[in-house]
Amino acid sequence: MPSSPSAKPNQANAGGFIVKALEAYGSDRLFCVPGESFLPLLDALQDSTIHTVLARHEGGAAIMAEADAKLTHRPGVVAVTRGPGATNASAGVHIAQQDSTPLLLLVGQVARAMRGRDAFQEVDYESFFGGMAKYVTEIHDPNTLPNEMQKAMHIATSGRPGPVVISLPEDMLYDALTNDDVLPLSAPEVAVATAADIAKLADLIGKASTPIIIAGGPNWTEDGQAALDRLGRVADVPITCSFRRQGIVHAKSPVYAGDLGRGCNPKLLARIKESDLVIVFGGRLSEIPAQGYNLIDIPKPQMPLVHIHRDSHEIGRVYQPTLGIVGDENRVAVGLAEALAKTAAKTTPRIEAAHADYTAWATPFADEPGSGVSVSRLVGWLREHLPDNAIITNGAGNYGTWVHRFYHYRHLTSQLAPIAGSMGYGLPAGIAAGLRHPDRPVVAFAGDGCFQTNMQELATARQENAKLVVLVIDNGMYGTIRMHQEQHFPGRGGLTSLHNPDFAGLATSMGWTAFRVETDAEFPPAMQKALAASKSGPALIHVRADPEAISPGVALSKIATG
Repeated sequence: MPSSPSAKPNQANAGGFIVKALEAYGSDRLFCVPGESFLPLLDALQDSTIHTVLARHEGGAAIMAEADAKLTHRPGVVAVTRGPGATNASAGVHIAQQDSTPLLLLVGQVARAMRGRDAFQEVDYESFFGGMAKYVTEIHDPNTLPNEMQKAMHIATSGRPGPVVISLPEDMLYDALTNDDVLPLSAPEVAVATAADIAKLADLIGKASTPIIIAGGPNWTEDGQAALDRLGRVADVPITCSFRRQGIVHAKSPVYAGDLGRGCNPKLLARIKESDLVIVFGGRLSEIPAQGYNLIDIPKPQMPLVHIHRDSHEIGRVYQPTLGIVGDENRVAVGLAEALAKTAAKTTPRIEAAHADYTAWATPFADEPGSGVSVSRLVGWLREHLPDNAIITNGAGNYGTWVHRFYHYRHLTSQLAPIAGSMGYGLPAGIAAGLRHPDRPVVAFAGDGCFQTNMQELATARQENAKLVVLVIDNGMYGTIRMHQEQHFPGRGGLTSLHNPDFAGLATSMGWTAFRVETDAEFPPAMQKALAASKSGPALIHVRADPEAISPGVALSKIATG
């Protein structure tokens, strides 16, 4: 803390202005782990309309902010202290970059006079975050804050959304501003696709024999979602969702062909490879949906490819499209649906065949390897009993493949999962969802390894009385890594086994309602009790899964032998 601040607490200072600007820009929630490097900001938050959530770890706080942004389409806000606080939060920044999520990270910094001396917990944030954030700046003159706050919010939401980092020297936060007026924030401008582009794409679809749409990206609206579904029906075009973007298309819609994730339906992959027109609609088609970049040839695709994206920098970045359209995916979907409705298909054999393939693929198994709880049937129970607006979160790990394959996502914001593949996402994201939508069921999935990455946030959920149910799928190991070990080094599956705590007991010690489930028959009543309990606070179910069921339909003992 500076020895002689130029503005005392509770007076107008830089810390207070930041809070004032956040309020003006519509921020109603901030996640943080408090630190002495941003005390004026903390002081101003105590008198603010902004709900401040105190997390237990900066990584958890940043994930909560990122998940909240996915639900609101506004920048999630997280404040952390210097050095380790900022580096801990980098996991959330990386998720926001990979997932195209608007995020504002406020970082305390050493005092201005100490910069460059390798002072206590000093980090050059422009260098550290420069490769993953859209914009990084450090504020030395408080009078630049009005411009920088406006700029940060604009950059975070413009084009392809992403994270912005503002470094705040602790002494600067005490300084008064000459003019503390908040600059107005205009809505991000998005290019409008031309009528000629729409007409050309409609013509391509009309002439294609086996077209397919790959829908992705974070910016879909309910109107855009409805228009996308409508154009699939009128033009008889199957629609698949990109990795962890499954909420874009209602799973029970006749146009839905499944998702492009890990453990993808072979029939869906064949349908795309054999297509004579692939339309990448709103997303980027990165490594996972592109199946290790082996699905579509780079740079020149083996089939005609259309790429629709709101950021011109993304078109042609990896794939050279036959047609590139820069524009708001929602408006393009509306315009295209209207154009195609004029020549609506009389029959719909393409979507019927694709949806039938998806339905068969998503049917829970009658039998699974091992003797533990069947995760496919567990997920099947949830999809039959949870309402359409339920929110499902998960982090990284093989357990997620069951959720993505067997659950029916039926709402635009029903799936919260990191495209970045970050462990520990499910619990913090579930907390954010439970706080944002206390009227909607929230179910957070986590493997035993994934859960322990951020299980300290159990305490945050209890303190905030977040309404969610956590399912810890416990197979006693880092399952994904073990699977790869057996594939590449058969019989050498060491260094992945876990000696786990009693997760239900741990949750109970933190004030949660908790259950333990070891058989299929025990799950439905436990889940019903957990859902009832979650209406007034958090609940957890410790699910014992057999390590033999390493992924859907695959036995661990059979991997090495093929």
